[in-house]
Amino acid sequence: MCGIVDNHKCKTYAIYCNPDHTHMFVGMHPDLSPSKLMEQVKSGSSKWINDKGLVHGKFSSQKGFGAFIYSKSHIDRVVKYILNQPQHHKKQSFREEYLSLLEKFDVDYETKYLFKWYDLS
Repeated sequence: MCGIVDNHKCKTYAIYCNPDHTHMFVGMHPDLSPSKLMEQVKSGSSKWINDKGLVHGKFSSQKGFGAFIYSKSHIDRVVKYILNQPQHHKKQSFREEYLSLLEKFDVDYETKYLFKWYDLS
């Protein structure tokens, strides 16, 4: 994933892969949209996982993604948050986390357009 990000002239600050979702904190190049970068990251990493045979069956990412913007002054705080995911998800599920981010950033949404939620317990 870092290589894909780098190849698109963006900067990876942090990545953490949970069993059911991934957090990425990326400094975007101004010529690239978040949608285009995520399309490349998701397709490239899915291909790599399948080529390496890292999962039984065929791996593919879900459609869609969430993107939130942070200022440069928040880099350290967001990196720590991402790298602290194992401890964070002992207290809060991905669904709870994602819905709280939508509320924090005042994003209007319809539940029918949200991700499929998987119970990994």
